[in-house]
Order: sequence, then structure tokens, then C-alpha cells
Amino acid sequence: MDAFFASVELLRYPQLKGLPVVIGGGRRREDDLLLRLREAYPDREWATDSLDHIPVDFFPRLAGYTGRGVATTATYAARQFGVGSAMGLMKAAKLCPQAILLPVDFEEVRRISRLFKSTIREIAPVVEDRGVDEVYIDFTHVPGGQRESGRVLARLIQKSIFQATGLTCSIGVAPNKLIAKMASEFNKPNGISIVQTTDLQDLIWPLPCRKINGVGPKADEKLQGHGIHTIGELAQRERGWLVEHFGKSYGAWLHEVAWGRDVRPVQTESEPVSMSRETTFERDLHAVRDRAELGAIFTRLCEQVAADLNAKGYAGKTIGIKLRYDNFQGVTRDTTIDHFTQDAATIRRQAGLCLKRVDLGRRIRLLGVRVGSLVKATEITPTVEPVAVADQLF
Repeated sequence: MDAFFASVELLRYPQLKGLPVVIGGGRRREDDLLLRLREAYPDREWATDSLDHIPVDFFPRLAGYTGRGVATTATYAARQFGVGSAMGLMKAAKLCPQAILLPVDFEEVRRISRLFKSTIREIAPVVEDRGVDEVYIDFTHVPGGQRESGRVLARLIQKSIFQATGLTCSIGVAPNKLIAKMASEFNKPNGISIVQTTDLQDLIWPLPCRKINGVGPKADEKLQGHGIHTIGELAQRERGWLVEHFGKSYGAWLHEVAWGRDVRPVQTESEPVSMSRETTFERDLHAVRDRAELGAIFTRLCEQVAADLNAKGYAGKTIGIKLRYDNFQGVTRDTTIDHFTQDAATIRRQAGLCLKRVDLGRRIRLLGVRVGSLVKATEITPTVEPVAVADQLF
């Protein structure tokens, strides 16, 4: 989906189309918005069905933003100034101070996500969910799916999604998931890109290695240190050399993907590996001076993870924490208990023990809790959860 979070907001505020808009910084609170509108324009009636009449000048701008917010996404008009997903809003404010800042409406995003995916499944039922705004589709056996190398079906999917949601998407058609993912980025927004096996050298090899889904910043930095900047340059390295420098598994994988090889099927069902919750604080917190506040946040995160596990029917036995300090250094710790759990108190107790294994003398920017080694709750034998409370640091 094209700039999905932003596009969802533009359905509500069509007057902002074509303008630089950044989504992030908090959750949408409609009541607060209506209250401010009534205070600013007391002579007009404001309700949820009149949001498209809000004057553009009323919306807050990024200029002067201070805080810890992160951009979820940005419209293409904002991206032209260098603003991108996962960028700190203070940095985005320097790049594009005139951009309009809107909070996230997660409920509406999830509703439209379900709608566009169900629309696709009516056309091509073999679909792999890849998050809120992306899917893989296998239409090998869809009648007519091969017409014009898949372009006819891609157009039908785009048209159907637009009719159902009012939003556009970009589609990459290729022999496998690896290349399809890259191709989907070629003609954004609202584009269709078709890459055949014979197009590898012309369309894929000139791309930077970071375009490969699975090559992160650290791997890319190491590749560049060896003079490898493009996928084509990666393909010219011997498999043995890559294994020697990047390890047996990752080196072999790099060799395969550089040559456009990917045998992964489109998986219509997959089991989650873990569930987690985390939060970035408005200000850095200290384990001693802000103990009460941190304790409340920590408990809430554990309760949220437990609620997620219960709602989705899973239990886990590996419980861990994630911290990010004020210098952006991150640290994780985990422990594995002898039984599966989805109990908030147990998660809180074990995660608290993990805290004893990290440096709490520094100020903390982010805190997270994770439960892994998941199984279906129906597959485990019920156990009596321990009731003893371990000494908690906060």
C-alpha cells in the first residue's frame, strides 16, 4: 500500500492531498481535535462528518517540534524533502518544517488493512500477510493470472482495492518473493512493475545491496567495506568468498539472492515467534529517581503482552526485556522458565529478574517486554503459576 498510514488520514482529510504530511508522534484523539475546532471556530458546528472542511492552516506543523516522536510514514510530498519512516520527528522538522503533523489512528488503519486484504483474497486466495500494509500473492493458478505476464491481474487488484478503500497500491510481479518485493518499489505510487528472470542483470543488479530484504545497515556497511555497493557487484563474488567473510548461512544466502534465487513459498498461515510491547518515553527516565513511573510503565507493558497472548491464544516460556539508553545504545536480556505462561504476574516477575542483569545506572529512553518460544495455549498442560513475588528493581 502506498504511504499507508498517511493515505488513511487523507481519506479523512482530503484537503491535505498533495501537501507534505507526516504521521507519528502519538495516537489520534478525535475528541481533543473537535474540542480545539470548537474553540477556534465557535460559530461553526463540528462533528466527525465535517472534518474535510477543516481549514489547512488549522493543522499543526512540524516546525519547532520537540519530543521523542517517530514518523510512522510520510506522504510522497514530504518524502521529497528526505523525510522517511522511522525518522525522529525532530529531524523531520528540520528537513521539512512546513509539513503537517498528524497522529496515528491505529483502529482505522487496522480496519482498512483487513478490508484491502479481504479484497485481494476474493481475487487471488493464496495470500501471505506481511504486516499491516503489505502482502505476497501467489497467482500461479489463478485463471487468467498469466495474461500479459500478470499485468492484467495486477490492474484488477489495484482497481478492486481502490474501489473498496479509496487507496492506491504498488505491485511487483516476479518469479519469486525476493524480486517481487524489490519490484514493488520501482514505480510508487500506484505502479505495476514486472520483472522476468531475464531482467535480472538490467533491473536488479544496478540496485544497491540495501534493496535486498534482509540486508541491513551493518551488513551493507561491511559489504561496502569490501567494495561491494550494488547487487551486481555482490553477484560477482564467489560463494566461498562470501561464506568466508559473512558466515556459512548468511554468506550462502547472499550468493543466492544476488542471483535472484528464492524458493520460499507464499505462506497463507504462519505462527508468531514472539509477542512484545515497547514504549519510548517523552523524557529519559532513571531507575532510581523515576522508579514509580518506570514501575507503572513496566507493569503495563507486561499486562499488554499477557493480554495479546490471551487474545491470540498463545503462551510462551522465554521472557525478556529490551532497553535503549539515552545514548541510543540498546541492550536485551531474556530467561527461559520451565513452563509456558500467558500470565501477566509471571511475565512481570521474570522480566523484572532480567532487569537485574542490565546497567540501571544510566537514563533510559525506551523499555520493552517480550515473550517468545510460543505455542498454542490449547496445546499445553495447565500449570499452577507461582505466587511468590521476586524483588523488583522498579
